[in-house]
Amino acid sequence: MDIVRVDVAQRKRQKIALQVAFVCIAVSVAAVAWSRLRPASPKLSRSQAWIDTVRRGPLAIQVHASGVLAPEDVQWIAAATDGRVERVLVLAGTVVQPETVLVEIQNPELQQAATDAQLQLRAAEAELQNRRSQVQSALLAQQAAAAAARADHEESRLRAAADEDLAKAGLISPLTLQFSRGREKQLAVRADVEDQRLRLARANAGADVAAAVARVDQIRALVALKRQQCDALRVRAGRAGVVQEVPLEAGQRVAAGAVLARVAAPEPLKAVIQVSEVQASQIATGQQAEIDTHNGIVTGRVVRIDPAVRNGSVTIDVALPQSLPPGARPDLSVDATIDVARIADAIYVGRPVQAAPNSSVALFKLLPDGVTAVRTNVRVGRASFNAIEITGGLAPGDRVVLSDTSAFDRFDRLTIAD
Repeated sequence: MDIVRVDVAQRKRQKIALQVAFVCIAVSVAAVAWSRLRPASPKLSRSQAWIDTVRRGPLAIQVHASGVLAPEDVQWIAAATDGRVERVLVLAGTVVQPETVLVEIQNPELQQAATDAQLQLRAAEAELQNRRSQVQSALLAQQAAAAAARADHEESRLRAAADEDLAKAGLISPLTLQFSRGREKQLAVRADVEDQRLRLARANAGADVAAAVARVDQIRALVALKRQQCDALRVRAGRAGVVQEVPLEAGQRVAAGAVLARVAAPEPLKAVIQVSEVQASQIATGQQAEIDTHNGIVTGRVVRIDPAVRNGSVTIDVALPQSLPPGARPDLSVDATIDVARIADAIYVGRPVQAAPNSSVALFKLLPDGVTAVRTNVRVGRASFNAIEITGGLAPGDRVVLSDTSAFDRFDRLTIAD
């Protein structure tokens, strides 16, 4: 008869219990390990995070852009003729007066042409004097001929009258009387012809002299033009102001009409601002603008919007007051803030990085503990350069991270670490 051993059964039960306990422990360890393998919330240093609080109140929609100060009155000086630059006498920034010589240009051909024109003028003046003498002499000769013809006619008239008396007395033949009468008529016609020639000579004398005078006037105008062109080889400022630019070097060849210099009045100045094409659609003439010269801020108004777009920017002119901060001068870099609209009551926050107006953006909103931030979809409306209107997703008092969080796009939570 077999006898059951109690200690063997007990050991089997203990072994099974140990195996079950081991399995439970293994499962627990695996569960803990698995929980630790889940992605943890990334950390963002508080010093690197831009955190702002949502506010409610009036919001100014502003456009921020940069530009330069520019003179309103600018004179471009162009070359009057071709030539070669001999000397550049002033540099940019020089204060000049109207008679200040900026550049000297050399043109030997023009100078020779001026000399030739002067010689032509002298020859034409001599020809005019000679023509006047000739006309006067011819006129006097014709006057003498006309006077002689009239005298001969008068003599023949008197002789014919005397012959009539003698013929009546029978002292001369009728043929002699007829001859006297015929000669008187002939000399009358001659006297009349000579008078006509005198009148014609007087008329032609004026025309001949007028033609010579016109020739002299023409050459005199040419001389004046050449003299003016030669004088223009010494390029003058033409006005009081400050030289902005002299894009020339000695020896450089310039053509007629080429820009030699730019002279501007030191005041008044305007701000020439370059605004992006997208922002320019919000700007209108008459809007107020603050111009920061980096040595003070002045207020002006938009007076001109360039209709053309160049390199993605639109040029805006802002009129400025006469009194400007010290150091204001042409070509000084400035920053402009233009007020384009005002919202009396708006919910807004600082403008997040890369947030576009009238769109949706994902922002990390801080929880009350001030450490954890959760991803929140936010709807935004109109935007200023440093603030944006909130139309949904946030309430006044909420705190959000506005700095660039694109590195955490795959996370829904952030930990703001000190």
